[in-house]
Amino acid sequence: MRAILTPEVAPMSGVVLFRPGNELLWLFRRGRVVIETPSEAIQHLPSGLIPEAHQPLTDDVSMQSLFENERVIQRAGGIKSIDVWLEGKFECQWPHNDWHASDYTVMRHHPGSIRLCWSCDNQLREQTTERLARIARQNLVEWLIERVNIDLGFKPDHTLTLPEFCWWMVRNDLGDLIPETVASKALRLKPEIIASVTRESDIVPSLPAVEILQEKAKKIVAVNVDPETPESFMLRPKRRRWENEKYTRWVKTQQCSCCNNPADDPHHLIGHGQGGMGTKAHDLFVIPLCRAHHDELHADPVAFEAKYGDQLVLLFRFLDRALAIGVLA
Repeated sequence: MRAILTPEVAPMSGVVLFRPGNELLWLFRRGRVVIETPSEAIQHLPSGLIPEAHQPLTDDVSMQSLFENERVIQRAGGIKSIDVWLEGKFECQWPHNDWHASDYTVMRHHPGSIRLCWSCDNQLREQTTERLARIARQNLVEWLIERVNIDLGFKPDHTLTLPEFCWWMVRNDLGDLIPETVASKALRLKPEIIASVTRESDIVPSLPAVEILQEKAKKIVAVNVDPETPESFMLRPKRRRWENEKYTRWVKTQQCSCCNNPADDPHHLIGHGQGGMGTKAHDLFVIPLCRAHHDELHADPVAFEAKYGDQLVLLFRFLDRALAIGVLA
């Protein structure tokens, strides 16, 4: 949140005074603030809060299902991250009361969360209405766009474009969630026009926009097949470990197989005849795990598998997905 204020300078004492008014005092109660010269873009604005930059994506109806998708929210930081983000807002978002308490809390409401004062929280807790959902959805979209901007290296108030958002989706292996209408807009594909009098043999169907987008962004690890390797003719062949840094690096970008949070490590299979003393499983036999679950597995594999499932089952599911989305080919 930013504001334009006019300072009163006392040069003899070296003191600068600001009069923010009651509605802006909370800015200074948070501790240190940044002071900068207003740019040309906001020079003409009156004193007070600087309006947030308009994000055109918030008005696009076709984006709503993407914004509310659980995988998208999880990849951006999860629902708890929205709560932390809202804690930086010192205002009640329920505008239908004449009086608000001075203390604030966060109330969960599908599809996100809402910042409320204690009085409104007591009144609205356990309620589910479309009006509350509209506020929660607005918070979700604002938080998500800010997180995407930061992840892409932009300023939080950068006006995010549709191609930029789709690139973020592809970077985070969420390209399979992009609807056809959104992919067409991102690729700027014009609708195919077929003349009223056209021979059927002259009609050449075009590829769906989603297929084009996924094909351009596909990350492939080629697995070569050689049925006549020298080792295959030996009685006791020396084992060669299959290594592929490109694949393990991609595995690290996926969601943890246990909690769906961003993974930290590609865990190589242990037990089941793999990962013995001085050896390590092939890079193909890996599953994505966050640091906490990776440490938990190595601390006690038996307890881990009893809680989260057999490593072989987790590996099979992950390999199935990697093949299905074209990472392994």
